[in-house]
Amino acid sequence: MIDPQSLGALANLHELLDQLVQDLPPREVNRRFTPDLPSMGWLLGRSVYLELHWLREKLLGDDDLTRRVRHIFAGTEIPTPAQERLLPPRDHLLNWALEIQDHHLSLLANPGRLPDHPWLRNGWIVDYLVQVHSRIYERMLSVRQARAVHQGGNYQVTEPLRTTLPAPDTLEIPQGHYRVGAREGVVFDNEQPMQLVELRNFRIQRRPVENAAWLAFMEAGGYREQSFWSDSGWRWKGEAEAPRHWRRDDAGHWYAMGLNGPMPLLADQPVSGISWYEAEAFANWISSNAEGFRGAILPHEYHWEAAARIGGLEEVGRVWEWCANPPEPYADYEKPVDPEMASHFDPRARVLRGGCLHTQPRLRRASLRHWGPPGSPWLFSGLRLVLPPALEEEALYREQWRHFLN
Repeated sequence: MIDPQSLGALANLHELLDQLVQDLPPREVNRRFTPDLPSMGWLLGRSVYLELHWLREKLLGDDDLTRRVRHIFAGTEIPTPAQERLLPPRDHLLNWALEIQDHHLSLLANPGRLPDHPWLRNGWIVDYLVQVHSRIYERMLSVRQARAVHQGGNYQVTEPLRTTLPAPDTLEIPQGHYRVGAREGVVFDNEQPMQLVELRNFRIQRRPVENAAWLAFMEAGGYREQSFWSDSGWRWKGEAEAPRHWRRDDAGHWYAMGLNGPMPLLADQPVSGISWYEAEAFANWISSNAEGFRGAILPHEYHWEAAARIGGLEEVGRVWEWCANPPEPYADYEKPVDPEMASHFDPRARVLRGGCLHTQPRLRRASLRHWGPPGSPWLFSGLRLVLPPALEEEALYREQWRHFLN
């Protein structure tokens, strides 16, 4: 028996995905607003294709519909321009999606119409689809953000953002063995198998870096001083003087372009919409320029998860938090038999942890791993720094850090 709450969650995700496409003018549905992200139409089509693949083809042995669209949606997260040119107009795409989604909900609500299959036991496939669609939904919101930045918009700031350096308010994590990864449940392949990792003691910021601190970085020349940046980060930055979605009003005060247009920047809110390159540059700046932050760096994802499991971290889930390391499979990782369920571990990417305001409830867990290109500013991402346990241990700590990254 499939849990009615899970079916309700799946139906709700269908509505959220469809609505984002319905809200767009027809000419913008299949348009890319940045090379980093697919079009909104392709992402909706990808979500429908995955349902067809798993429910129709794998469970029922019917590959008629998947075969017709496989060349457009299969096996990738970034389509080619040629694939996107094959997308139908908005209304045709929506009608196709609605018909298939309704049929699948009817099938799942009447399990007697489906064969016995391990994916159906305890409703596993429904909970898995909810999580897959949740990730696609968040990606579609990234497209909406990129569209808002592209369109721009005027705004008059009433309460200007002021600079404030953060206090070194940190949580001390003792040396020991810590669990990372998921032991069981409906999770993604990259979260398993559960591991025990040994960590030396370290400190981690209780709160993510906030807008006021980011403005301090900017006003101190953070975007102009090349020494804070890696070579690749400096090339990526170009002429930028602020995060991609920050703008100035007529008086020179900063505001942001949000999902729905211009919005204020609040001093005590976590900075969001920054790339890994920017996060790295901020860490380099504050480590050498702010009292109490000597040795501050981006965390390894093991540090982040260990601290999250202990508790004491504040504002978790407000912004995705950049980690220093690229994504890699855990020891004894087993790749799923179905390629569409397998993660693509890109060594050029960087890990993100924690979720953001747009992350759906069923994805909010300490073991969830996310990642993106280091130059992407569209991931609702910020940062939280780790520091050495004491200044005299800084050299040893940095040596350990190099070991993690090599």
